[in-house]
Amino acid sequence: MRRLAAVLLTGVVLVSGCSTEENPSDPLQLAATLEPATPASSPAPSTAPTGSVVPSGAVDDVAVVGDRLAVALADPPSVALYALAEMGAPKSVPLPGRVARLVAVDDAVEAAVPSAGVVVTVKTDGSSSSRAVDGGPVDLATVNGKTLVAQRDARQVRSGDREIGGISSPDRVLAVGRAAVVLDRPRSAVFDLDPDGEGPGAGLRAGEGATNAVVDRFDRVWVVDTRGGELLAFSAKPLIMRLRYPLPGAPYGLAYDAGRDLLWTTLTERNEVVAYDVSGGEPVEKRRVPTVRQPNSVAADAQGRVYVGSGSGEGVQVITS
Repeated sequence: MRRLAAVLLTGVVLVSGCSTEENPSDPLQLAATLEPATPASSPAPSTAPTGSVVPSGAVDDVAVVGDRLAVALADPPSVALYALAEMGAPKSVPLPGRVARLVAVDDAVEAAVPSAGVVVTVKTDGSSSSRAVDGGPVDLATVNGKTLVAQRDARQVRSGDREIGGISSPDRVLAVGRAAVVLDRPRSAVFDLDPDGEGPGAGLRAGEGATNAVVDRFDRVWVVDTRGGELLAFSAKPLIMRLRYPLPGAPYGLAYDAGRDLLWTTLTERNEVVAYDVSGGEPVEKRRVPTVRQPNSVAADAQGRVYVGSGSGEGVQVITS
């Protein structure tokens, strides 16, 4: 595969407003209409998925919490909790709507349900509680003991009791050391965010259609450009693009194995998942395997196992090393 050297950008854009069609002067907006990228519609698999497949309905997200795998199911909306050791019959926790994001926090997983305006905390024992979060909560992160909630409909990030506006579509929020980075899918851009600030800081475009992001142990923010077929890396404080790496196949799901420095991303055009060693200056491909159809989500556990969720209802794939 053709490789691109690391790219350093000095032209950071300072953005102060949540602009879309109403603000054509937005330096990050290249099109008249903003359409967020989505996973590609996967073809019928031509190769059997590697590993084993646990039957399930359509999966919206997966996350590892402790010794459990949490699987957000679309119909009926619920979280299924599987014991990692056996992946037997799960505990099912009903939800008031479909999950936008599962986030592991201590011994629980936080399920953001934008349609119901709630965040549901599901513990590994199957107990749950919910709290109201208006404005369409879609993601969460913890920075300096503060819980940041991305509220897409309200176009803001809630930081404790503070409301940080000026973001047209906060679709992902990530803790990066003592700061945060926000991913805006329609504008395919990332922004620095001070949890104690009044609005977003520097902003940079992130390809043609960025969709998901994770942070590694070096505080690099890895972003998949689903529409443009690239893997991007950013540093924060200051916000700088460090690397662009070609990744054809409509990458979408993204997970990071901190113990092995492996970045796993699903390729929805190809029904594949690929692992890159990101311990050095640029990604090095280590593994590529066929997946279940429509591999929209992926997670990795401390033992090196990888879990791929099928968005079309063809199960949860378990890949062992």
